[in-house]
Formats: sequence, structure tokens, C-alpha cells
Amino acid sequence: MNSMIVQTQRGVTLVGAGPVTPVGLRAALRLAPHLVAADGGADRVLAAGLMPEAVMGDCDSISAGARARLPAGVLHPIAEQDTTDFDKALRHIAAPFVLAVGFAGGRVDHTLGVFNTLVRRADQACFVLSPRDVVFVVPEEVTLRLKPGSRLSLFPMGAVAGESEGLRWPIGGVGFAPDGAVGVSNEVSAPLVRLRFSARRMLVILPRAALLPAIESRVPGFVRSDALGG
Repeated sequence: MNSMIVQTQRGVTLVGAGPVTPVGLRAALRLAPHLVAADGGADRVLAAGLMPEAVMGDCDSISAGARARLPAGVLHPIAEQDTTDFDKALRHIAAPFVLAVGFAGGRVDHTLGVFNTLVRRADQACFVLSPRDVVFVVPEEVTLRLKPGSRLSLFPMGAVAGESEGLRWPIGGVGFAPDGAVGVSNEVSAPLVRLRFSARRMLVILPRAALLPAIESRVPGFVRSDALGG
């Protein structure tokens, strides 16, 4: 039986209950026009004057007022407490990519849980947006078109090794681990950055302005002109 609640050929903007600005939300929607909320993220969406296509989660943080405003069939309760609402939403979305807003910049434990889910669901092209950064999981190999001199940080969520081209400080020969070597505050040294890793356990953290090349690196067929749609 198909367990997908949202299925689309375009990007999905997934909203959490953390800090969200109307400007940031609408910027995400220009790239990923399908609007979905995770539990209390519905309150954030409604406060911005928008209506989500679907709301998913265990429904322990959505307000009674938000529930009352949702049309029939929009709320999809997922009654289990073993995973986060972010995880519940991602596993019921089939889309080329997901832009996650309202999942970073709030509580640290929630943000760490989000990063854990990113790695466990590394097959999905999901990009977590904060006011300053975009965070995503690198597949085994990726090429990024970035501005030389810009920041590129790497943070391992498990033991992983890698190789790089186009970074000021190459990563070859480094044994990365959460309790060992990390790669924060590296710098782009060439227009093309190529990264290769032994496993899908590495987070890439880029400036928010690098969102488009981040999507291009993970979504086959995505071109920058897509930003004009939606």
C-alpha cells in the first residue's frame, strides 16, 4: 500500500514549528511551491497568511486554533512517538527535493534530531534552511558550483573518509568523526568543488545564498530557471 501523503514532481517546502520568517518562507516557496507543515509548523504557515496542503505529525504541538482552520483532509495524524515530526513528514513525502524551514535556529536538541534524520534518510534530497545557512547530506559523490572564497563547512554524523577538489584545505586522508576531526570553516578555492565520501554521513553547511547550487548538486534536471516558477 502506498504510504505517501504528498506526491509531486516539484519541490516541497516543509515547515516546522521553529523560527520562520514570512520572507524566508515565501522565498522557499518560489523554489518548492508545494507547502506542507510538520505538526506545529501549521501555526507558522497560517500566521504567514498561507494554507498548507498537508499537515503531518503526532499532533502534540499544533494549536486548537490552527486545527479548526484546516480544511477537511489536510491534517494527517501519525500516532507514534519513536520518531520526530520531521522524520514523520519526510517519510510520507515523494518529491524531487524538500526545503525544510523552521527546523534550525531554535532548540539545539531539536536541531540535532533534524540532522540525525537527514543522515538516516540520506536518499532524499532535503535541504535544511536557517537564516544564514543551508545544510544537507552529501551522497557518495557531488559537484558544487560555488563562488571562490565562500564558506564551506563539513560536519560528520558518523565515521567517514573523503576526498576533495576545489577546497582551500583538502580533506583527503582525514578520518572524520563526530568525536574526532571535523571540517568546519573550510573555503572554496575554485568554481567547481568536487567531494567524494566513503558513506552518506557527512553534512555540508553552506551560506544560505548558495541554496541554488546546493539543489543543483543533488537534484538531476534542476536548473536555476526553476527559481522563477511556483
